[in-house]
Amino acid sequence: MELTKRIQVSQRNHPADLVIKNGRIINVYTGELTKGDIAIYNGVIAAVGTGYQGLEEIDASGSFVSPAFIDGHIHIESTTLTPSEFAKLILPHGVTTVITDPHEIANVLGTRGIDYMLKNSEGLPMDIFFVLPSSVPATSFENSGAALRADDLKPFYAHPRVIGLAEVMDYPSVVTAEEDMIQKIHDAHSHTVLIDGHLAGLSTDEINGYLAAGIRNDHECTTVEEAIEKIQLGMRVMIREGSGSKNLPELIKAVNDKNSRWFSFCTDDKHIDELIEEGSINHCVKYAIELGLDPLLAYQLATINVAQMYNLNDRGAISPGMKADLLILSDLKKVEIKTVIQNGVVRAEDNELTTNWAHSVDHLNGCTESVNSMPITSDDLKVIPSEELAHIIEIIPNQIKTNHLKEKVSVNEKREFIPSVEDNLQKLIVAERHHKKGTIGTGIVKGFHLKENSAIASTVAHDSHNIIAAGTSDEAILKAINWLTDHQGGLVVIQDGKVIGSMELRLGGLMSIKKAEDALNEMETVMAALDKVSPQASFNLFSNLSFLALPVIPALKLTDLGLFDVQTFSHIQV
Repeated sequence: MELTKRIQVSQRNHPADLVIKNGRIINVYTGELTKGDIAIYNGVIAAVGTGYQGLEEIDASGSFVSPAFIDGHIHIESTTLTPSEFAKLILPHGVTTVITDPHEIANVLGTRGIDYMLKNSEGLPMDIFFVLPSSVPATSFENSGAALRADDLKPFYAHPRVIGLAEVMDYPSVVTAEEDMIQKIHDAHSHTVLIDGHLAGLSTDEINGYLAAGIRNDHECTTVEEAIEKIQLGMRVMIREGSGSKNLPELIKAVNDKNSRWFSFCTDDKHIDELIEEGSINHCVKYAIELGLDPLLAYQLATINVAQMYNLNDRGAISPGMKADLLILSDLKKVEIKTVIQNGVVRAEDNELTTNWAHSVDHLNGCTESVNSMPITSDDLKVIPSEELAHIIEIIPNQIKTNHLKEKVSVNEKREFIPSVEDNLQKLIVAERHHKKGTIGTGIVKGFHLKENSAIASTVAHDSHNIIAAGTSDEAILKAINWLTDHQGGLVVIQDGKVIGSMELRLGGLMSIKKAEDALNEMETVMAALDKVSPQASFNLFSNLSFLALPVIPALKLTDLGLFDVQTFSHIQV
């Protein structure tokens, strides 16, 4: 029996499959370094000590050995890659486990989208676990491609890689005990899985309401005060460092020796270009150390803390009986990874995969035909302020929150808003694209620094993923929107009547069906085009654009049904 042989390995009565010898082992339980061997049998750590022999041995003298990293909250769709292609990028960075919420594709394709993500992530040399989308759509103040009720989600709990209920965003449904939301929460509890929170800007009473419902974590903190309050009340906090929200520099100040077990890292939404340039959780660890966090605490946040939060009790530490997901590092503080071991097998060395798997386009089943919008004309793009001072969405670079401004803007004789390059004011459009309903929201956004006669547009618009576009002329906006409908989704940049950068995202309007390297090449053309139309911007325009339609993050957003004040949770006039 396997268990018998593993015990025999631990007692030196049977050779290990693999022994990592003489490494400086990171003990995430005690926060110390110890020197020794790690004996592995059939993908599981059999022993930690000295003098073990293996059929294969790796000399780790002078190196450090860490548990492999775990990303506690991610939407794989936001990388613009399918799960199987995403794994090719993430594995060399030392991440062998992720917990993903497929609510992006679920908002477009419903249960069909969840089925696709589960099937495409099978049999990979990393573990992709799922938490079920709790809030599809996020609110009733927009039109999405699908709506998922408790009965739609319940069958998925039978899947072995479904381990929780994903971020509960519709906080009014929680604190008012709305029937279907309560049923979703009850079903999660009955299957003894974790329920993720989404507590952006909530009051103490509302936090209490979430905790009373058994919702135990949050990844939306942006200030030290928020993080400390939630931890004091018994809620775990994931420190987010992604493309749209970069909260680590602020939140890491809250971590200390006494409370560190309640913190962990996540990326949430991170784009393909930043994944390649920076990495994933390895970047969080390195960045936290650079900002002064004790290195051993940083590794704790990236490993055991996440595993214990999700009751993944077979990983996250170097201990007998644990899964042999390990990293060999040449530099502890710089997080320089030499070798990635997953399930006891070397999967990557020196940032290159040693394990390969085929590019898959299986299980698409109509998932590439999701852009079904009504034709749009310049008459649909009119923005008419209701008062002398217009309500304006102001971008906060590298944050998904926005500011709510009231300012005087330029208008024509019909009182229609005129975009202004000088004042950094652009027209913002959100158009329904799922069921040809023809609903279009129009507004004003400040902060994209777009040049004259230019526009950017995307079918990635959290969370309902309607068409979203910003521009300085109707001509450019219309051309951008038409490109998206012609290509069944993507990202596009327009300047002076021409497409100067684009990326096709045919899978639900969210993901490329191409190989990772081909998708990256397209993304690079988009990034280069953004530099041309907005050379002053110091942030990823598409990342910020994608969150301007999310009506559960303060302060002012735009949906296909109009301008939305998140503070009052209601639509308002421009």
